[in-house]
Amino acid sequence: MSIDPVAAAGLMTREVRTGSRDGAPTKVAVARRTYPVGQADLWDAVTNPERIPRWFLPVSGELKVGGRYQLEGNAGGVVEHCAEPQSFAVTWEFGAMMSWLTVTLTPDGPGSTQLELAHEAHVDPEMWGQYGPGAVGVGWDLGLMGLGLHLETGAQVDPATAVTFPASPAGTEFIRLAAADWGEAAIRDGDDPGQAREAAARTAAFYSPPPGD
Repeated sequence: MSIDPVAAAGLMTREVRTGSRDGAPTKVAVARRTYPVGQADLWDAVTNPERIPRWFLPVSGELKVGGRYQLEGNAGGVVEHCAEPQSFAVTWEFGAMMSWLTVTLTPDGPGSTQLELAHEAHVDPEMWGQYGPGAVGVGWDLGLMGLGLHLETGAQVDPATAVTFPASPAGTEFIRLAAADWGEAAIRDGDDPGQAREAAARTAAFYSPPPGD
């Protein structure tokens, strides 16, 4: 796939919020992107188990409120809320780690829809200090880029290309730009600028390590 990394990274708006759940502090990584499709089509792309694997991962389970889902080789959880075609919320469970994901779709002009993805997690100070919000944010950047590629043609994103993209020159630059912007979002939320930018650099290196690493 041919991607302009600067343009692709610039399609996303990134925000970090500080919150709390059950009396414990949380951080919320919020990603927003507008897609040139109607709300119904975008809703189908992000909730239909036949379409989700075309841009993300195969999913199994019951995709309804109270049902459990499982993404192949990744997280699973419980569907906690669904209001078609506006929003859904799920738990995001990976091993012993529990976090929460909310996706909201809002019409954004004729034939366009904004997707907002908010991923909330309890704060692990060591992990946050090491990688900041980009640890989860860059992963969603890549996933939502895949969604955009699928929506352009309706076809499945080539799995082999998706795997090799992060190590390509365009992929490396895309990840660097995305990680840096997540660092700036953390600074706007109150993080120390120097530490946030160092964490962003470590995130970029994690997602696209140098050849031979």
